Amino acid sequence: MTQVDRRTVLKAGAVAALAGPFAGFFARGANAAPASAAGPNLVGVPDLRDGEIRLALPRGFSYRSFQPTGEPLRGGATVPGRHDGMAAFEGPAGASRLVRNHEILGSGTPFATTPTPYDSGALGGTVNTLVTGKGRVLESYPSLTGTQGNCAGGPMPWGSWVTCEETINGPDVFDDFNRGDAPPNTYEVNALLKKPHGYVFEVPAGGVSSGEPVRSTGRFSHEAIAYSPNEDAFYLTEDDFGFPSGFYRYVPPRRPGPTRKLRDGGRLFMLAVAGVPEARLEAAKQVGVRVPVEWVEIDDPDPTFPLNRRGTRPTVTNDEAIHAVAEQGWVQGAAYFSRLEGATYDRDIVYFVSTQGGGDRAPWTRGDPAVPFPGFGNGFGQIFAYHTLSQELELVYVSPGPDVLDFPDNITTRGGVLVICEDGSNGNYLRGLTPNGVLFDIAQNLIPKGDDIGGDEFAGSTFSPDGSTLFVNIQSSTGMSIAIFGNWSSMGM
Repeated sequence: MTQVDRRTVLKAGAVAALAGPFAGFFARGANAAPASAAGPNLVGVPDLRDGEIRLALPRGFSYRSFQPTGEPLRGGATVPGRHDGMAAFEGPAGASRLVRNHEILGSGTPFATTPTPYDSGALGGTVNTLVTGKGRVLESYPSLTGTQGNCAGGPMPWGSWVTCEETINGPDVFDDFNRGDAPPNTYEVNALLKKPHGYVFEVPAGGVSSGEPVRSTGRFSHEAIAYSPNEDAFYLTEDDFGFPSGFYRYVPPRRPGPTRKLRDGGRLFMLAVAGVPEARLEAAKQVGVRVPVEWVEIDDPDPTFPLNRRGTRPTVTNDEAIHAVAEQGWVQGAAYFSRLEGATYDRDIVYFVSTQGGGDRAPWTRGDPAVPFPGFGNGFGQIFAYHTLSQELELVYVSPGPDVLDFPDNITTRGGVLVICEDGSNGNYLRGLTPNGVLFDIAQNLIPKGDDIGGDEFAGSTFSPDGSTLFVNIQSSTGMSIAIFGNWSSMGM
């Protein structure tokens, strides 16, 4: 469905009402629409790969696209489609090692057989690429196969990428939303899967993944993960389209720094606003207000779902399974967000995105079925900051409308400026958000998609280790990666 459909059917809901010191967090005040600025004028720029005009950039900037869907990889495989989350790590001779997700759902034959697929019936995974700052590929190979819905993730300072599955599909649950109008107990696609999904996997930048999931981080619709070195904890976002989403904290059994690994067997927690059980943060609108938080523990982060007596079919629908972890937090007062997406750590703060938050309260209460399309959330995007030292949550930006910021998704940071990927339509943008709340344009997608210009989303924004190149993906069935370079200081970055 198109973004235009979502805008058409958005309806006004009840306005959240709170008393006491938290009232300002939800008020529609003067700060609800932070400052925006056009920034540098963007102009269409030819792609150095083939001369096609795919992006609009500030004058003086250039780019080269690389690794479109179908390009050969080492070992005989080809680049899968749906390029998504990504991170850049230091490579030899000034090159960067990219680890890139491919967000493919469904079932079938994995895109590569080396490394050994986690699930021989799943299509997604990651690709590692050694690339110059000007977008010339030196080497590329599959690094994780047999996973599903690899959406975003997060870089680790010891040189690995943690990729996140945005699904809870598996042979133990009925098919997901891709079944279309078929009944909820449809069991065709998931019947071909061999293992459960909804986990995170670690992928070394210079090697291949073990293919072992980190189960204690939860089985839910994962989106992104950010590591906080000052407390040796990990923060995870959840993107549950039809239900509220949660913000999670994972404490591993051993410090990850010395072991250089995200270890299984830790404890998982979910954010709650102190003194406000089940706070409806999808309706938060007032920026600059900090509220204290608490963390409620998830007792069963990796739930199992029973099959029928014969062991041949699931007994649990996808809608029931997808919030099995979150429900454990909700009954303890955990907060409700709308569709959490990208996350990044910067100087004791974890920034994270709600792609559809900032509107009126969603018409849903605990125990209700899934919110139908356009899903849980009536806004066009929020950006939150979790202050790890003070354990406070702050709303730092709310989109006043789709023409300013339209469904933010993946994020990264450079010099205090957040770089935000849009997942809207009619010319998706890369936007920059300054520490004082000014939004500006970095790039615009000009690739035609049907009747839309730039209808495919940006994803996976990440800077090269030397800061000279911004790598980013265009996600579609025929996606590609792009290296953007120029004078970043001209944009205050």
